[in-house]
Amino acid sequence: MDEGQELIIERDGYVGTLKFNRPRKRNALSPDLLIRVHLALKEWERSGEVRVAVITSADDRAFCSGYDILAIPTEMTPEMQELARKHNPLELALSTVKNFAYPTIAMLNGYAFGAGLNLAICCDTRIGADDIRVGMPPARLGLVYHPEGLRQFVEVLGMARTREVFLSGRTYQGAEVREMGLVDRLASRAELRQVTYALAGEIADNAPLSLKGTKRILNLLGENLRLGGEQLREAETLVVEAFNSEDLKEGQAAFLEKRKPRFTGK
Repeated sequence: MDEGQELIIERDGYVGTLKFNRPRKRNALSPDLLIRVHLALKEWERSGEVRVAVITSADDRAFCSGYDILAIPTEMTPEMQELARKHNPLELALSTVKNFAYPTIAMLNGYAFGAGLNLAICCDTRIGADDIRVGMPPARLGLVYHPEGLRQFVEVLGMARTREVFLSGRTYQGAEVREMGLVDRLASRAELRQVTYALAGEIADNAPLSLKGTKRILNLLGENLRLGGEQLREAETLVVEAFNSEDLKEGQAAFLEKRKPRFTGK
């Protein structure tokens, strides 16, 4: 394993695996890592060599701790730099995972928070270790989550559970993760890999055109949840308002100081 490689790419037959490999940052999503995920999936899509993609981490403690807002791109190729200039790397990677032509499986072998959980939600199936913790903390930090991310959660969890997950900001653990629909299956750590790759192999044995066609139609059905132009502009205004608030500064300070935030609504 290359410790300096942020994304480890493996393939076994028609099953491909992407492993986040930033252990010192708890596998937080950097722009470099996100664009590498995008490029790897696009290459597999182009070649047709992978019919199931498994996304996991090389570190059993953390699947992904969220988006690394402090990460500075340092090792980008010209192609990656051009993609980062034209697209938000997080939105690009989430969209690519969601719209990858073939089925995707998130194997959550460690905790998943924020954008890391969002990326898992964009996969077709989620299988987690039975002791993992997951959550969406924006409300505890003073943020309004972006509307496309909320739509992705609603599509998977339904409206009521998405409301609870985001409005409470709770951390879910063990059986609660499955009960909330944040994962589809739980397995012991000893069995997680076997359970995940047994399903991946079963899917990969099916007809490629059937897999691609069925997934595309399911994604088209989910498009009905998208906001219209005026609604989207209103949602984006709410996101920006929260981002510029004093509450966001307080939420960040409280998180770093490990104390309860004192929000004022300003």
